[in-house]
Parts: sequence; structure tokens; C-alpha cells
Amino acid sequence: MPTLVLIRHGQSAWNLENRFTGWWDVDVTEKGAEEARAAGRLMAEKGLDFDQCFTSLQTRAIKTLNLALEEMKRLWLPVEKDWRLNERHYGGLTGLDKAETAAKHGDEQVHVWRRSFDIPPPPLEAGGEYDLSADRRYAGIAIPDTESLKDTIARVLPYWETRIAPALRDGERVLISAHGNSLRALVKHLSNIPDDEITSLEIPTGQPIVYDLDADLNAVERYYLSER
Repeated sequence: MPTLVLIRHGQSAWNLENRFTGWWDVDVTEKGAEEARAAGRLMAEKGLDFDQCFTSLQTRAIKTLNLALEEMKRLWLPVEKDWRLNERHYGGLTGLDKAETAAKHGDEQVHVWRRSFDIPPPPLEAGGEYDLSADRRYAGIAIPDTESLKDTIARVLPYWETRIAPALRDGERVLISAHGNSLRALVKHLSNIPDDEITSLEIPTGQPIVYDLDADLNAVERYYLSER
């Protein structure tokens, strides 16, 4: 059966500070780095190995992957980086403290922005502090100014179908290091989770999720590796 493992990046600096991050590029904390190393050690101990890796264009996911692979003595594995595995774009909320934002706009409104399936936050202001239009890693890409989870799914799934699923069908063992919402998109698809349930799914940092898939890439089982 094809093997697929998903890892959400280790704790980031803005996870620690309780700020909306989205596409802004922040590093992992030392705790996050250790979460990544621990994930690599666990995968090695459980006998997992990979042929192809995928990650986003964001430092926290890339570093998590590299640290895990280093623990596995697999830094030489091929890695494909793509913006479509980036975190959901939080628009005008980017950089804001979550508690302060709730105090300003109300818990209910912030909950809608964070947890609704198809209602995005306010758009990011062009030319502001967190405008990525001059970031050369996104040259030629139509950078969104905000995204709902539905919008995130709409970019993740075509990438899954064109790049990741073919590797699995070819018998390759695949490791994906990405983000809470880009991984929600994959879990929703693979586990057939309804729209109104996927937004409440919490994916912890640095915890490998293993999918056992059948030949048609239907999920036979999904579990956290730490629980086996």
C-alpha cells in the first residue's frame, strides 16, 4: 500500500506569540526545531522511509522537513517546494495578536474569520508591512490578499492531483511538511471530512500523521505515529 506521512511544521515564533501568520515567513522556535528532530527520530524508530518529499516555500515548513530528515539520515532525499502548500493567507489579520484582535472585533467575528469554511478575513492592504509582492520566491505567482479554508483547498488539491498523487501511484513513499490549513485541505480530501467539520480539526505541530492508502489512494487508516 502507498505510504503517506504529513507533518505540520514545529512551533513557529508567531505560534508562540499567538499572532496570525499565514504567508508571512517566520522561523521555528527552538521548541519547534526540537519537535521536528523528535518527529524524525520517531519516524526512524518506527522504520519509516521515504522516496519523495514535498513542502511549501515557507521557512518553518522547510526547516522542519530538513531537521526531521537529518535525524533520519535522509537529507539527500529529493524535495519539491511549492507555494500551493503554503499556509492559508490571513489577509489583513497577518501579524496581529489573536487576543487583541478578538478584543477589538469581538470573539464571534474573529471566530468566523478563523474557523468558517468559506469566509475569508479582510484583505491585506497593498504596499503594507506584510505585502509579499516584491518577494522573489513568488515571482510570477498571483499572491492572494486573503484566503478562506475553501480558497486554500482550491489551490492545494490541484497540486495533490498533479504532483503528489502520481508519486504515490508510482509506489513512492511520500513525506509532506506543511501547515495547519494546507494539511487540513489534504486531510479533508483523503478522509472525506464534511465542510462543517474540517474547520474544527486541530493538527498539532511536529506530530507525524500516517495515512495507509489503498491502490486508488483512498484512506484505509489515519493515525498519529506517536500513538502506535
